[in-house]
Amino acid sequence: MARRALKLASLATAAAATTGFYLYGNKHLDPNDFGVVRVGRAFATTAVITFDYLTSLRSVSRGTEEYESVKSQVHLRSAERLRDLCCANRGTFIKVGQHLGALDYLLPEEYTRTLKVLHSQAPQSSRQEIEQVILEDLGKGINELFISFEDAPLGAASLAQVHKAVLHDGRTVAVKVQHPKVQTQSSKDILLMEVLVSAVKQIFPDFEFMWLVEESKKNLPLELDFLNEGRNAEKVAHMLRKFDFLKIPKIYWELSTKRVLFMEFMEGGQVNDKAYMERNCINVNEISYNLGKMYSEMIFVNGFVHCDPHPGNVLVKKCPSTGKTHIILLDHGLYQVLSENFRLDYCRLWQALIKSDMKRVQKYSRRLGAGDLYPLFACMLTARSWESVNRGIDRLPVTKQEDVEIRTNAAMYLPQITKLLNSVPRQMLLLLKTNDLLRGIESALQTRASASSFLNMSRCCIRAVSTHQRSKSDSLYRKAQISISEALSLWQINLYELFLRLKGSQLGNWVIAFLSWMHHSS
Repeated sequence: MARRALKLASLATAAAATTGFYLYGNKHLDPNDFGVVRVGRAFATTAVITFDYLTSLRSVSRGTEEYESVKSQVHLRSAERLRDLCCANRGTFIKVGQHLGALDYLLPEEYTRTLKVLHSQAPQSSRQEIEQVILEDLGKGINELFISFEDAPLGAASLAQVHKAVLHDGRTVAVKVQHPKVQTQSSKDILLMEVLVSAVKQIFPDFEFMWLVEESKKNLPLELDFLNEGRNAEKVAHMLRKFDFLKIPKIYWELSTKRVLFMEFMEGGQVNDKAYMERNCINVNEISYNLGKMYSEMIFVNGFVHCDPHPGNVLVKKCPSTGKTHIILLDHGLYQVLSENFRLDYCRLWQALIKSDMKRVQKYSRRLGAGDLYPLFACMLTARSWESVNRGIDRLPVTKQEDVEIRTNAAMYLPQITKLLNSVPRQMLLLLKTNDLLRGIESALQTRASASSFLNMSRCCIRAVSTHQRSKSDSLYRKAQISISEALSLWQINLYELFLRLKGSQLGNWVIAFLSWMHHSS
């Protein structure tokens, strides 16, 4: 064990030497500008967390109530230390911490609950720093570009912050400006994380979190290119143009650069703010239904998925003139592109899950890399117990007891979960995060696991599979067969949905009461 700890120290020292001292040209001295400070802080935190796990659990018998209690305390202490490290090192560290905080039902609750605060504790750059980035990229200062510019940001994230401003032509815009040091620090921070995760795995062989580093390494350069974000916004707006409830800010390309993005200004309440919806007479069930509809279309039909639907990026607003409620989707930096084979297997897996077809659940889970861990994989995807998956996730409502059971199992089966996350295709990782964020919104609105969400998913899966089958067939007769089968399946879903609506309406209650009375009378 001492040899492993020594190896951890030597690896961290190597990281410090690689990272070195790095300063920035903005003439502001900050301890975080020194690579050795960031490396030292990360190494110290990792060492303390590792030592805590090694010593606290050593003298307690595994499987006992005392062991579970002590483990929960260690999880909480470690999560708080990790949160403090993310807040201190900022930038990439906060981004990765936010990712971990979104993995409800996949990580112990102590970690997800503690790290969720990072969404509201992102660092803010000063006006001077923001003006420096704008001046470097656009060649003009704030006063030259705008009639007015609000110094207090509308929102600050790990990589950037957004300000409301008015251009000289009268347009009100949202200006997203990258934090000045993020570009320089990000690659070094990812290298540091890679070294530390590798080192911790030497001590704890079950610790399998290299997937998170690999995902960050792949996605961060894309998220740091705001022109890529603008292209994503326009692409998804075109793909989902049939949804009149969806609003995506227009991009002003003539003023945008890789570090500064000018967008149409849009405002509304956060999608998880139930009190805001009640004040503005917004139907939470309608919002939940439309959100599910939108994401089912992205995932199953288009294979182009907005992967950061945390509440700050999904706003709702009722239009005063029409009375329609709009969903405003922001922050288009992180998208997952699904390959056709993966998307179709994922469609068929969800069809099997909704129908409780266990043979097909096993088949398509294995095809998606779950292997013998397919029951755990099904539970992770649905955030339901194995019993609920077997009996039908669309038939049984989620109970508090089941929720507690799932969270407990997340802590108990952490080695198996991390093994699974390392074996499934990389495309699955962001989908799991997206699923958990959407479930968090549903939980806040108290609309989770409604039948309508599964009906939407079923429609999209049927359409996606039918489109694929038609594209692979050269026979007009076979194409007609597929189209008729598709139409019948969609008609059955529509009929069932109509039945559910009638059942839940006053008219439906009267009809049921009348039929019941007729039955008893006879």
